[in-house]
Amino acid sequence: MIPWEQLATATAPDGDTLRLMRRGDEFSIRIAGGNELMNSRLGGSEEALATLTLTALNRPAPRILIGGLGMGFTLRAARTAAPDAQIIQAEIVPELGDWARGPMALVFGDCLSDPRTTLSIADVADAMRNGPYDAILLDVDNGPDGLTRPGNDALYSAVGLARAYAALSPGGILSVWSAAPDRAFTRRLGDAGFHVTIETVRAGRSKRGPKHTIWLARRS
Repeated sequence: MIPWEQLATATAPDGDTLRLMRRGDEFSIRIAGGNELMNSRLGGSEEALATLTLTALNRPAPRILIGGLGMGFTLRAARTAAPDAQIIQAEIVPELGDWARGPMALVFGDCLSDPRTTLSIADVADAMRNGPYDAILLDVDNGPDGLTRPGNDALYSAVGLARAYAALSPGGILSVWSAAPDRAFTRRLGDAGFHVTIETVRAGRSKRGPKHTIWLARRS
């Protein structure tokens, strides 16, 4: 079996180390302790985050904010689902953009050079201030129960959801990816005034792999 090779490291805002690993043509981003945040062979649920959102939104030339670059699955799926969209991709760790254009260039293709896409090295919570957006897609950490950055909890709190609600245009959609379901978060979305739909999707593009949760929360 081909061994994993460490290509690069980066430091998250809270001080945790992110490690970019490669094994053949497979890439993995991990944090200290070996927890895998993302894998280049398991992007089905991140792609579903974009396709489910934009199918439900059904607007021409939407303005979209995506939080969390990862391996670009959500961004590329959004480009395909809404070719005329203006997309602002927020990512708080600058090195992830470098990895996308460097070691993982074959994974990302030309999606970051597309003139309709802007990569903003910023906290997605700050990017929300530049609304309104027709859709806000959050693929940050492992969802409401985050692993890498305690500050991400603010995105999913009552205050954070109120900020997202205000940043959306009427009828706009906040969609959230999570590694696991979370009933308390569903209640907070409802309390914030959203009409909520929950989708369960597989991590991979087949019927195999763990199940992930996507909330589609529409502003009334």
